[in-house]
Amino acid sequence: MISQRLRQLRLAHGLSLEDLAARMGGIITKQALSKYENGKAQPSMPVLTKLAAALGVKSAYLWSEPPFSVQVAAYRRSAALAKKEEERVENLLKVALEDRVRLQELTQQGPPAELPIKAWPLAKVEDAEQAANELRSRWNLGVDPISNVTSVLEAHLIHVVEIESLDGFDGLSASAHDEEGRTIAVAVASRAGVAGDRQRFNLAHELGHLVLRAQPELQDGERAAHRFASAFLAPAETVRALVGVRRAVVRAQELRLMKHYFGMSMQAMLYRLKDLGVITEGYYMRWFKEINLRGWRKVEPDLLPPEQPQWLRLAVLRTLAEGQITRDEASRLLGEPVDAEEPISLVERRALMKLPLEERRRVIAEQAEQSAEAYQQDEELRELEVDDLIEE
Repeated sequence: MISQRLRQLRLAHGLSLEDLAARMGGIITKQALSKYENGKAQPSMPVLTKLAAALGVKSAYLWSEPPFSVQVAAYRRSAALAKKEEERVENLLKVALEDRVRLQELTQQGPPAELPIKAWPLAKVEDAEQAANELRSRWNLGVDPISNVTSVLEAHLIHVVEIESLDGFDGLSASAHDEEGRTIAVAVASRAGVAGDRQRFNLAHELGHLVLRAQPELQDGERAAHRFASAFLAPAETVRALVGVRRAVVRAQELRLMKHYFGMSMQAMLYRLKDLGVITEGYYMRWFKEINLRGWRKVEPDLLPPEQPQWLRLAVLRTLAEGQITRDEASRLLGEPVDAEEPISLVERRALMKLPLEERRRVIAEQAEQSAEAYQQDEELRELEVDDLIEE
């Protein structure tokens, strides 16, 4: 049955049934597509081939079913985000996580023995602080600022996915589970193109949703994830040592320096100082108004460059080099053309054949002379008899 796969890919491309029918050149109606997605009919092979081409996959991909389920843990978005865009982002992450599970299997990377999914119970928002401290300790991160959040997550096989989307989307987290319910992969996603400080916070926020297990009495899971992200990026011990235990005044220049030191926005740093009691609620509100007046609410000074995930690219190039995936599949996974590299010897031979005849003879003569010289300098090679190369 292709119903589930067809719907997932269509939504991941942000297409309506009518859009997909149009992309196929009108050879099929949206009513027929609806029947395919609801399992009420099966496409013929020519139609299936057209469907696959329209969705950028091979026909066999539409027939395949993943041997695991993907569960969305949290979705950080504004109420203004359209339902169609919400579905597109969610299904994009599901497809991306499925691809990464396959690459994990091909490269024999994991899952780790213990993914800390829902490892910390959460009865109140403040519990998230201790959870962040314990996770940093488990991962041997100490109390210093994290220079690259993306690298830390990928080092623990938490997949980082960048998704092109509208302003209403901030972050999303999901986990993949096998038929026995075991977690085999997890992913956190952030909107592509945002500044590095916002990206880092989004990723840490989604990590909080993955590792925290909210109790029924908890009223605000988003605020708890926010507290987790703040504590993960800026441990209380380090903040107090750098800024002080109590402050009556914090200058803008200090906030800009803190932004670079902890890799967090100035607004997030002010909120962190308020949570830790370094500044009062009233002083935080005064600064909040000042941020609005300066126009920093939307665009802060000193934008930090976004971090770049590397695991996917490394895994794709490795499996391509080892012949486990095709060049077309590598291009699909990376979303860009991948050139197949020719063996150096073949490149050299082709370059040699392009030379004029006399130049080719000169190069060959030089290579022969170099080989003879190497032979003369290698005693073991000279002592090797021809008979030694022939098995009796």
